[in-house]
Amino acid sequence: MIERKNKKPIKENAVLVGLIHKGQTEEQLQEYLDELAFLAETAGATAVKRFIQKLPHPDPKTFIGKGKLEEIKNFVQGRDIHVVIFDDELSGAQINNIEKQLGVKTIDRSDLILDIFAGRAKTAQAKAQVELAQYQYLLPRLKGMWKHLERLGGGIGTRGPGETEIETDRRLVRDKIAQLRRKLAEIDKQAQTQRKERGEFIRVAMVGYTNVGKSTLMKLLSKRDVFAENKLFATLDTTTGKVVWDNTPFLLSDTVGFIRKLPHHLVESFKSTLDEVREADILLHVVDISHPAYEEQMAVVQNTLRELQAHDKPTLTVFNKMDLYESKTFDEWLSAEVKQEMLNDLYNRWQGETGGMAVFISAAEKRNLETLRRMLLRLVRDMYKERYPYKTAFF
Repeated sequence: MIERKNKKPIKENAVLVGLIHKGQTEEQLQEYLDELAFLAETAGATAVKRFIQKLPHPDPKTFIGKGKLEEIKNFVQGRDIHVVIFDDELSGAQINNIEKQLGVKTIDRSDLILDIFAGRAKTAQAKAQVELAQYQYLLPRLKGMWKHLERLGGGIGTRGPGETEIETDRRLVRDKIAQLRRKLAEIDKQAQTQRKERGEFIRVAMVGYTNVGKSTLMKLLSKRDVFAENKLFATLDTTTGKVVWDNTPFLLSDTVGFIRKLPHHLVESFKSTLDEVREADILLHVVDISHPAYEEQMAVVQNTLRELQAHDKPTLTVFNKMDLYESKTFDEWLSAEVKQEMLNDLYNRWQGETGGMAVFISAAEKRNLETLRRMLLRLVRDMYKERYPYKTAFF
């Protein structure tokens, strides 16, 4: 993991490694490595070099081939390289074998994401969720990596008669996992009580890929001072606020951003936080339309919602960052008529694919926010009529 001192990230130089395999093109891999570089930057590292190899399937011992491993070794030797980061998940044995060859700390994408979450966690719930995910990630890798874990809470008196050290470490990790699950179950009970106390309000939850501008939009729609930053996973804890538009109240929640190859353990351990998504009446799916792979990001969000069993809720798709999209898409020589025609094609396509449930905005420029408010307000009022018809007289 990226090491920290006094909770401030120490800048480390990183090497990124990706594998082109069946069903994945070099262009796709470069996009994944762009994201991996952003993840590394968020964790406090600078990606100084990328290595790519094409193989039909990963090598079971070292993930990449011997020749490519030797190439990486020649690069890192004599240079100030602190960590080698693989874009795909590695087994404990693979990490151990690679580190022996390179003599440099080696982690995978999941480990990097877990490290970022650990640095971002502020509340007791978020800290416990991240710690649980870290132990769940570590448990199956103990045999391959084997790093003695008595520091995790064991020590003298914890080792059973006849146990080997690796068996002791496994027991320590399982005990810690059970302890954290009990702690999170208690926190979740308290959270459920708080949600019940909110009364019969329609609940709207914002979802989306990480760094699409959800927190900025939350601030504009709710007029609440929420944390927004141009980094991945700027916030881990769900922020919920009461909003009143035209005498119509509802609850608006901002949730943790999703990402491709999100470690399964993180989704599992954060399910209690993501209850805001499962229990929401309406979803706002915020999309960074300026991103070259925005459609793939939308698919990642939809797949995660399916995993949370929250994919069939009424959803308003909010295409954000239209200002950046236009600056990237339109050349100076294009006429206003051609630009408008291109925009119309974009609008018509997504209005068709979402059944008219799409709106195009720029949160940074506060562009088209009134249209978003109008569409969302209509959804909220329709939901009140369906769920609580006796309340509509008050709105």
